[in-house]
Amino acid sequence: MSSKKISLSDWQQQSSTLVYSTDSGTVTPDKTEKPAGTAFSDGFLRLKRETKGRNGKAVITIAGIAEPHDKLTDIAALLKKKCGCGGSVKDGVIEIQGDQRDTVSAELTKLGYKIKWAGG
Repeated sequence: MSSKKISLSDWQQQSSTLVYSTDSGTVTPDKTEKPAGTAFSDGFLRLKRETKGRNGKAVITIAGIAEPHDKLTDIAALLKKKCGCGGSVKDGVIEIQGDQRDTVSAELTKLGYKIKWAGG
């Protein structure tokens, strides 16, 4: 059983999660941009009620808002406040907890978005 020895430079090339270097001190990782929302070709938002993978609990997902992540977070905060529930923004899609169909659609219509209900 022979073990191959690697040099320090070989090890540094393999490691992509370098935290500290004797050459430059603490290494800060590059910040990645949060994904923005993408619009559908017809210009409508898609609202969908989902329960799959959520232990039977309903969640309203809103897709199709072509805004940067910060704007999506602001819209989600407004909807959460109006509905009195939790939620988040994941991969450019807003998720609002609970079955708040009427409140969510009314608030998005006030903001000037066109809405389509998708799914069942």
